Amino acid sequence: MVVKEELSKLGLRYTAVELGEAEVLEDVSAEQHGRLQAALLKWGLELMDDKKSVLIQQIKTVIIELIHYSEEPLAIKFSEFLSQKLNHDYTYLANLFSEVQGTTIEKFFIAHKIERVKELLVYDELNLTEIADLMYYSSVSHLSTQFKKVTGLTPSHFKQLRNKRRSMLNDV
Repeated sequence: MVVKEELSKLGLRYTAVELGEAEVLEDVSAEQHGRLQAALLKWGLELMDDKKSVLIQQIKTVIIELIHYSEEPLAIKFSEFLSQKLNHDYTYLANLFSEVQGTTIEKFFIAHKIERVKELLVYDELNLTEIADLMYYSSVSHLSTQFKKVTGLTPSHFKQLRNKRRSMLNDV
């Protein structure tokens, strides 16, 4: 909504504004570009012109949407899914992501999966088996191993620390 409003204020017509992307119908003058960039910065948004930066952001968006908002399991390998979604060879995407971000797509993907697992553990509505199923882990053991590798804690220890911290706050 913010992007649409700012584009309209500058008299720029657009065909689509989606998460991380806007399609403008006409050429944007240097003045309009500068004003748009300043306006978006006030809202904590950044204008990206560099095609590589845009592609990196698209990779992140696909991963975040897949982990946090999708309830459907992938019917194909993640690398194929990403390639199809972004219309680029996976090797190119992986190399670009690693070069710019300093980490691999796989590590970024796993880090977000573990963050989602942490959220689910904090909500305390699902047991570990249900969380493993929801996050498409092959087993609770696989989830626990990956969780410990990323956080240094087992899922149950993470949950205990959270509960201990909550009880300490109640004592205050």
